Amino acid sequence: MCFAELGARVVKLENKRTGGDVTRKWKLPEEDPTSPVSAYFSSVNWGKEHRSVDLTSAEGQQELDTLLAKADVLITNHLEKDAVKLGLDRSRVQALNPSLVHGHIKGFAQQPDRPAFDVVLQAETGYISMTGNGPDQFAKIPIALVDVLAAHQLKEGILLALWQRERTGRGAYVEVSLEEAALAGLINQASNVLMADHDPRPMGTLHPNIAPYGEMFRCADGGAIILAVGSDSQFGALCAVLGLSSVPSDPRFQHNAERVRNRNALAELIGPCVQKRMRGELLGQLAEHDVPAGPVRSVREALATPVARAMRSESSIDEHTTTRLRGNVFTIVPY
Repeated sequence: MCFAELGARVVKLENKRTGGDVTRKWKLPEEDPTSPVSAYFSSVNWGKEHRSVDLTSAEGQQELDTLLAKADVLITNHLEKDAVKLGLDRSRVQALNPSLVHGHIKGFAQQPDRPAFDVVLQAETGYISMTGNGPDQFAKIPIALVDVLAAHQLKEGILLALWQRERTGRGAYVEVSLEEAALAGLINQASNVLMADHDPRPMGTLHPNIAPYGEMFRCADGGAIILAVGSDSQFGALCAVLGLSSVPSDPRFQHNAERVRNRNALAELIGPCVQKRMRGELLGQLAEHDVPAGPVRSVREALATPVARAMRSESSIDEHTTTRLRGNVFTIVPY
């Protein structure tokens, strides 16, 4: 999808024997059950040519080989045991087109024949154990984050391989596993364990290293705000806006380390002050004083913002109009 947005011709081969990509049928109750596409499917299939192919048949293999002979990039995500059956084993692909960049996503780093789905990876790589509000209230991240992390890793590898091909003329095989992409995505939480033996626990929106960071409070009009105070100066500005001028000098809250240890007591001071203020007015004053904070929005509200509206993209898939947000959001300005 990202390459299609950048102008590439992308041909998606869907399994003819199973009625196409399984996510075509992953529909919400509100969706038309007779439509050949779901909102889920539409979210990542912009700009592609969709072909129904049986790669286990001679006809399907011929169609694949014709495409591979002139392709720049091949992207696959099959189990290792199915490579030969589908005509996608590395040696065969390389022989067909030595300049091809072959990108492959597998599920588990050392279990290439184990089927993998995002929620299982979130569970096995620690995400679910630290998401939610407590050990009996675990939660998964409500998007396929591991899939997204792996996709961006693969995209980066493919782009580097294409850059290398410009210099050498040779293609390459680029492989990413969902498991390793998920582990790499743990970032600071991984180092908290490796360096401080701090095993993350569910904290809702809170941050284990910073306070008040992730604390949410209700305003007088019922709207919620979230704080992201990362420095002593920002904390002082927050207290000034809230009329808590003596709090920054309190030994319990002078520096971040003390605020993390006493975050509950701090929240008890901040909460009543926020509850007296209207959300828009308060956020305006916090912005004027360079205090990082924002409104807590629903997805519907977030998609109604000017930035999100500008990112909307419509296309027709199988003669059905689909809407999504574009996947590439970087800007390149030539010198």
